[in-house]
Amino acid sequence: MPFEFGIKDIIDIFLVALMLYYVYRLMKESRSLNIFSGIMVFIVIWLFVSKILSMRLLGSILDKLVSVGVLALIILFQEEIRKFLYSLGGHGRIKRLTRYFIPADKNEEDKETILPLVMACMNMARGKVGALIVIERGAPLNDIADTGERIDARISQRLIENIFFKNSPLHDGAMLISKKRVKAAGCILPVSHNKDIPKSLGLRHRSALGISQSSDAIAIVVSEETGNISVAIKGEFKLRLSAEELERVLAYEMSGH
Repeated sequence: MPFEFGIKDIIDIFLVALMLYYVYRLMKESRSLNIFSGIMVFIVIWLFVSKILSMRLLGSILDKLVSVGVLALIILFQEEIRKFLYSLGGHGRIKRLTRYFIPADKNEEDKETILPLVMACMNMARGKVGALIVIERGAPLNDIADTGERIDARISQRLIENIFFKNSPLHDGAMLISKKRVKAAGCILPVSHNKDIPKSLGLRHRSALGISQSSDAIAIVVSEETGNISVAIKGEFKLRLSAEELERVLAYEMSGH
């Protein structure tokens, strides 16, 4: 039977290459690139031994290792798999598709969340009071809430400023906002190990970037040293924002874009 190579095979190769590229990028961000390289070398050896050389004994041993290894890899890379699924579900086209099935929140309700946040951040920035606020979106952050103190209170400017007041026992951690309410405070966030973060940015900024990389959350940072306001979204920073810029970014992101 002659070898046939059609459009379906081209699409197949393209999709595999795209999948490998995304896995490579994910491993690079999580500093697991050496493990990824080792896995690829093992797969090449397995294919060479089993399919090309047809070595039955060694091939069967490697087949067993591969079948067990898949489960081991899921356990080993569960955080990376979560990041991949979060980024897949948070893609713009996916969000636009889900809007047909899930009704969007009203703009008036968003303003009730955004305005107290902006006012509190501006006041804290003027007084150089450090703050870290995480706004939950599609991906649930119950594990983050469990690391702090549960509050479940209506969002208000005074509450936010009191929590981050320098003598408050909760001011060092992150505040978590979920479903337009303050869900928890004093929370511990995953820290980003991205080497491209400027050295002038401290632990709050690294934590903000970390949660934005591992989920679709919005993280707002008020710098204690400079009073600058920054926002981390999808692993990227928007630095030195004014009140108008902060309000614009939050309104855009919370509207489901």
